[in-house]
Amino acid sequence: MTRLRVAVAAVAMLAACSEPEAAAPAAGAPVTEAAVAEPAPGFETVTRIAPLPELFDCLRETGGVVVAAHRGGFAPGFPENALETMEHGLSLGIRVFEVDVASSRDGVLFLHHDDRFGRTADGDGYVADTDWADIARLRLKDSEGEVTGLHPPKLTDVLLWAKQRGAVLELDRKQTTGFRNIVEAVHAAEAELNVIMISYSDEEAGAIAKLDPALMMTASARGDRDLARLEALGVDVTRVIGWTGTREPDPPAFERLLREGVEPAFGTLGRQGERLDDQYWADGDGSEYQRLVDDGVVLIATDEPYRVADYLLADDEGWEACARR
Repeated sequence: MTRLRVAVAAVAMLAACSEPEAAAPAAGAPVTEAAVAEPAPGFETVTRIAPLPELFDCLRETGGVVVAAHRGGFAPGFPENALETMEHGLSLGIRVFEVDVASSRDGVLFLHHDDRFGRTADGDGYVADTDWADIARLRLKDSEGEVTGLHPPKLTDVLLWAKQRGAVLELDRKQTTGFRNIVEAVHAAEAELNVIMISYSDEEAGAIAKLDPALMMTASARGDRDLARLEALGVDVTRVIGWTGTREPDPPAFERLLREGVEPAFGTLGRQGERLDDQYWADGDGSEYQRLVDDGVVLIATDEPYRVADYLLADDEGWEACARR
């Protein structure tokens, strides 16, 4: 696995954008992500990658794969959904990061998974009942529950980071916000080429397509009939990555999607002790991930991104062949 250097400028940038904000928004004023999120220092440059439809077409055609770090690639010392965690992952060759997008009570979009704080941050209470000024002061916990000096990041800062570093974000909407808010934030940051939206139903896929038909998305699909339903809802299937679940690999479904020119995705993530990640690594051998690649999977979503990326060659080779065109 190629190891990428972490630029000094990126470290300074992360330190600047992780500082908590002391000032609360004006009382009674509706606050949106576009209104409150000023770009953090260090986002002046952009690392350009190929347009995502072309990138994924190339990966599909050349046998490449991307490893998607679930919740940003949490690890000891690195909390889930933290910007510093993603920078760490990028330095180790991870290029795609699945993150969770929530909204504070006063309308600021930020990264957080649960309905309430406590598991991943040194706070309590529900996300929907907490203003951004208080959220920004929270300290995040790492994968072992240890409190760190890191803070929840705004979605806009993460979008700008992805543009600056040439990373790709899979955006998973939480119940405290809507697709419209997220898509507006993506547009405001001009980060469309660095974003894959996540849908959990045909209706959600249609809603995303209605807001911006050019955005890439994952949508549940295992063959032409599923794709036809998506097309009937206005989804451009050339911008769809076919999500095939997390239970058991389905090579026939992978083949059907490939015949339709759609990239298959599969997840080995899940509840610890039950997820395929744990089963696949039980013998210390990651050959099952290579089997997924051999069967045509183009995106592997995992809770073990560092081990998977270190084991595979197709992620480095595919990225070099397809993303830098």
